[in-house]
Parts: sequence; C-alpha cells; structure tokens
Amino acid sequence: MNTLIAMLMGIFTVVELNCENLFDFRPDSLNPNKEWRSDSYRHWTPYRYWTKLTHISQELIACGRYGEQYAIPDLIALAEVENDSVLFDLTQRSILRKARYEYVMTDSPDTRGINVALLYSPFSFKLLSHYGIRIPPVKGMKPTRDILYVKGLTIDLDTLHVFVVHAPSRSGGELETRSHRRHVAERLLQSVDSIQALAPNARIIIAGDFNDTERDASIRLIVSHGIHDLTAKAKGSNGTKGTYRYHGLWQNLDHIFGTQYLNDHLREARIGDFEFVLTPDETYGGVRPKRNYIGMKYQNGFSDHLPLILHFDWPNP
Repeated sequence: MNTLIAMLMGIFTVVELNCENLFDFRPDSLNPNKEWRSDSYRHWTPYRYWTKLTHISQELIACGRYGEQYAIPDLIALAEVENDSVLFDLTQRSILRKARYEYVMTDSPDTRGINVALLYSPFSFKLLSHYGIRIPPVKGMKPTRDILYVKGLTIDLDTLHVFVVHAPSRSGGELETRSHRRHVAERLLQSVDSIQALAPNARIIIAGDFNDTERDASIRLIVSHGIHDLTAKAKGSNGTKGTYRYHGLWQNLDHIFGTQYLNDHLREARIGDFEFVLTPDETYGGVRPKRNYIGMKYQNGFSDHLPLILHFDWPNP
C-alpha cells in the first residue's frame, strides 16, 4: 500500500528506533569518538557501514505493515545516529531512498558524538520549524544528547509537535545516573508546558530511548504530567516482551508518549520483533535482538533495540 492510499484510509504511522551506533566510517576531526573508523580496533569498514544502513532500512520499511496493508511510516524517530552524512546516506543512498524521506537532526555536545533525528515523509508531514533543546548538565552528568523539537502540519492541516529524546545511559550505575534521566524529563516537560500554555489541546508526540522503564522516576514523571504512554501495552509477535534485552530480561527502555488526541486515535501499538532482526539467545534461552556488535565482536546485525510502531486513525481534511 503506497503513501497516497494510506492517507486516503487515514492511517498515520509513527516509528521509534535506537539504531545502535550508526556511525560514519569516514575520518571526522569534529568527532572525538575514534573507534568507529576504518583503521580502528572495531574495523568499521565501508562494507560494514553500508551493510548497517541496508539493515536499518530493511527494518524501517518492515515497520510500515498494518495488517494486510502496507505504507511507509510517516514519522521515524531515531536515536544513536552520528551526523548529517549518515542521515544523507540513509535517506538518499540506501534502499530507503525511494521513500523520499526528508530529515532533521540535532548537533549535540554528547561525549560519544551521537545525536537524535526525525525522518518524515513530505507527502504526509509538512515541516514548519525545528531546533535542538540543550540539556545543561547537573552535577556528575556528562554532556548529553539534545532533545529534538519538530513542528509540522499533518495531512488534516493541523499542527503536530514532536520531541525526540535519547536520555543518558545507565553507565556508571542506575542509581548514580537516575537523576540525570529525571533532569532530561524535567527539561522536556518545560517545553511541553510552553506549548500547552498557548494551545491546551495541542497534539504532541514524544518518542525515544529514555533508558528507563515504566517503573522508573523519569517515566512516571512524564505520565504524571497527563501524557499517555502510548506504547505501554505494546507487544511483539515473535516471543519478545520489550524493546531491549539485558541478561535474559526484557525491558521497555524505548517509549512513545502522546497527548489526549493521540491516545484517542491510536489504532495499534506494537513492537517490531520481525524474525529477521532476532537471533537465538544461547545463554538465557528464547530470542534477543540481533545486534551489530557484542563487545568488540562484529555480528553483522541490526540493533540491540527493537523498533516501536504506532498506527493512528488520522482524519483527512
């Protein structure tokens, strides 16, 4: 099913995916992270880079299926992408190029040199404005990813506000870094409040890797703000129970939130646990995401996270 048919049927699809280290292989004097280069100990060669782009493209294309119907996703929120070159290659030079996606992304001070981005179909989303929201570090917190804010018009000519988030990791300990993720959530909600002060019924989507589950403080803070966790009940169909697996335990570190309008028009929320992105978990049993690296060992995989997929019942003008 092509984009035109999807619009006529009123289907609007939003996807979120942490790409797991989608780094360019080319030398970059502005990026302090030297491990993702052709001459590095990871041996991140052009072949491996283009294979990674192909895999991510295949995964995103698969997210467009809704029942027996198919259309490319309208919006795709991405985490762990390095720079503009990577996004250009993904949207213009990979197998995703026929979708004709356009994109915006952050230019963050993150110590690993990674950013967040939003791909959008110009056939169903008209970009109006975008900018990065800088997160001033609190005590003990390293510079992290900016929050990406995007404002645009959907097919019904109404405004949609989108935030893409990649909160600080748990590296160094969950307890020791808990306040860092809450700090990001607080900054996010300041921006949400600013929008709702002018438009109380504004349509707002928040998507990303929050590095926290629904039980943790940062997620509970967002939900307590009257924003719905649209993916709280999302499930896979091939044995998965979350978007990320650690030591045999499935967790939901990725989330998509929305205001009341989005909650009212949600048709389906699911985890994109396609068979081709999974591999047997030989240690703990079951399956796990087929990631690209385990330690320093190349796995020729996709990502250590699975995508979240939302289908909305979207009115036409």
